[in-house]
Amino acid sequence: MSLFDTRVPAVLLRIDRNPFHHGTLGAVRSLGRAGVEVHVVADSTGSPVSRSRFVRRIHPPPPPGAPAADIAVALRRIAARIAGPAVLIPMDDASAVAVDRLRAELAPSYLLPSMPGPLAERVADKAELAALCTAVDVPHPLTLIPDSAADAAGAAWRLGLPVVAKWSRPWLLPADSGLRSTVVVRSPQEARELFLRTEEAGSRLLLQACLPPSVDCDWFFHGYADRSGAVRGGGVGVKLRAWPRGAGLTAVGRWAPDPTVQALAERITGELGYRGIFDLDFRRDAEGRHHLLDFNPRPGAQFRLFTDTADLDVVRALHLDLTHRPLPEGVPRAGREFVVENYAPLTVLRPVSAGRERAWGARDDRAPGWAMWGLWGRHVSRRLLERLRGLRAPAGERARVRLVRQATASPVTTELTDDEKASSR
Repeated sequence: MSLFDTRVPAVLLRIDRNPFHHGTLGAVRSLGRAGVEVHVVADSTGSPVSRSRFVRRIHPPPPPGAPAADIAVALRRIAARIAGPAVLIPMDDASAVAVDRLRAELAPSYLLPSMPGPLAERVADKAELAALCTAVDVPHPLTLIPDSAADAAGAAWRLGLPVVAKWSRPWLLPADSGLRSTVVVRSPQEARELFLRTEEAGSRLLLQACLPPSVDCDWFFHGYADRSGAVRGGGVGVKLRAWPRGAGLTAVGRWAPDPTVQALAERITGELGYRGIFDLDFRRDAEGRHHLLDFNPRPGAQFRLFTDTADLDVVRALHLDLTHRPLPEGVPRAGREFVVENYAPLTVLRPVSAGRERAWGARDDRAPGWAMWGLWGRHVSRRLLERLRGLRAPAGERARVRLVRQATASPVTTELTDDEKASSR
């Protein structure tokens, strides 16, 4: 007999238009293998996720930047097409914030964790997170929020260059603005110019002290806070390889239990009364302290790394808990790895004694992996062609392009959430 109530379908919501979002595929496979009917609300144009044999149906998503009312209409329309209430799982920050706002309106049709107020929006907001960390005594990089262009330049000096600049609500950034959610600022003038684009960005600019990268400095925690507040279905991981190198998304990660990171995660979720799936990003400083950089109120793209001996992960924990089914007790698989093949293809060839989860390849669901390689090949070819065209351009034109790029984004990106980093390319 299945542990899951397979009468209750799952609906995955993703407003972001990134076709290479492997976290969505991981959720589809995790629930589909358990016998749960899975519906995906996302842009399926060319997406490998649509090829999965575990997807019951792909539904068109609301457009990026859609108001909450439009998102509610789209979700109610989908609810009318499926049998009974469904477990709703937001897969990006924009979706998580919208669903949190619409909780009361969606409740008759969808099963959702009980949350004290609009908490998803508070933790996803970078400026709010800094204040929350101070309140619950969780280490966080020193953060200043300038109120003018001159103040931004002064704050950069006070923090010590270089500094990290973030837009507090990155899900509000216009797709065609050229602005990035997080950049490294290397001069007061850069900070001043970035502040002048605040109205365009749609949220506040904040400046943070820069914690320089080092070996094994980037850690993450994925978990599910159940109805009682207990954290289940996740674990502590360390980023072994990033894309882009040193500052990007997790290309290779390893399950590395750490009681300090575990305690920090449980402290902040417990103090806030948070319920549901969450993904935390930490950076360890030279003194060994882990600073919380991001609190993502939804599954992280590499959540399948934390699949224990009972085959429990955060997505399965959510479905079981919301359908009032017991969660099985499993043992962490320390040393297990997760690899995103298109960002770290050679890592797949190296044997791992504790096992490995691939983002795209799966013996029981091969079509998405093949589709990804075809799409990725076209993506890389297009980027190479653009660079070749840039090299052939006259020197004056190349200089103009460089100036435009410098005006719209700082030359080096720093720590971003997996969704933000994937969306920015």
